[in-house]
Amino acid sequence: MDFHWFLPTNGDSRDIVGGGHGTPVGSAGGVRPLTVGYLGQIARSAEQLGFTGALTPTGAWCEDAWLTTAMLTEATERLKFLVAFRPGLISPTLAAQMASTFQRLSGGRLLLNVVTGGEAAEQRSYGDFLGKDERYARTDEFLAIIRALWRGETVTHEGPHLHVEGAKLSRLPDPIPEIYFGGSSQAAGPVAVKHVQTYLTWGEPPSQVAGKLAWIRSIGGGHLRFGIRLHVITRDTAEQAWAEADRLLQGISPDAIAAVQAGLRKSESVGQQRMLALHGGSRDGLLVSPNLWAGVGLVRGGAGTALVGSHVEVADRIAEYASLGIEEFILSGYPHLEEAYWFGEGVLPELARRGLWRNPLRAEALTSVPFAGLARPEPTAAS
Repeated sequence: MDFHWFLPTNGDSRDIVGGGHGTPVGSAGGVRPLTVGYLGQIARSAEQLGFTGALTPTGAWCEDAWLTTAMLTEATERLKFLVAFRPGLISPTLAAQMASTFQRLSGGRLLLNVVTGGEAAEQRSYGDFLGKDERYARTDEFLAIIRALWRGETVTHEGPHLHVEGAKLSRLPDPIPEIYFGGSSQAAGPVAVKHVQTYLTWGEPPSQVAGKLAWIRSIGGGHLRFGIRLHVITRDTAEQAWAEADRLLQGISPDAIAAVQAGLRKSESVGQQRMLALHGGSRDGLLVSPNLWAGVGLVRGGAGTALVGSHVEVADRIAEYASLGIEEFILSGYPHLEEAYWFGEGVLPELARRGLWRNPLRAEALTSVPFAGLARPEPTAAS
């Protein structure tokens, strides 16, 4: 399995930070000042802890992902950057060129997260007036063009939404960036099957995730890798973890929940509506599956669930998702700097002990800190 962390380019806090899918930045809690230095701290910590990469979001609610991650390549050595971008807002030829430049200058550390865009109002603010299904059709064209360019082809394409003539890259990316893609609507599945390497889902209960993966496999996606986007609250004991979840919840006012939920209910995103259905906008019944807490989604658009528990319990849940076919985990937590260490020093060693994860920084076994309830693994040559 591969584990990725998250770069909070909308700001960070000891409380839940709102934003995404039409919600205003700062919907819940104050934010730490957003600087390259602070994001560099998070990126370096993720790298040192053994995370493969870091997701950077896209949208009006955060800083630009391309520019931010380009700056952070100088602060890191190995960490890959999963850059989220919206294909309707940029030329496919320019996007292919930007990706090629990023790969060469970063030493091959670019991954791409294609976000078709689920909110019409935000898309229109960028000058995009297509409907949702049309946006997926345009994404199909877009990905076909950039993949052909990356193969070194000269591309002339005149489709319903995109038109390029004689497009060709002077230098090809090496390696070609892997493409990640998420979408729960019926229009999303065929695009994923046709063009991407990793299909992503938000953190729904395992039974719902199993159904979504079965759908993708049934339409020809058996060759894809699968990933999941989750928050985490992991501590030495379950009691400490749930106390932190309760603290986060107490920091959210009923007025903030009502305002954010009213906005999210207008979302066109099927995935967002599935997130809302888990909690219904209520503080009650937030435990939607063992160790899966929906409290984040009360005031944050997009990924709204967190794995909460002891390090061993969180490792159990990750193993459960892995048994369904999930191979990549994109995680985050508040604050992102501290929570990276809770997970990296608590859960990753437990997964290594079980043979489910290997630290990419070194071949020998990762020695754990002796947290409560977590046995120290004996290093072996095989692990």
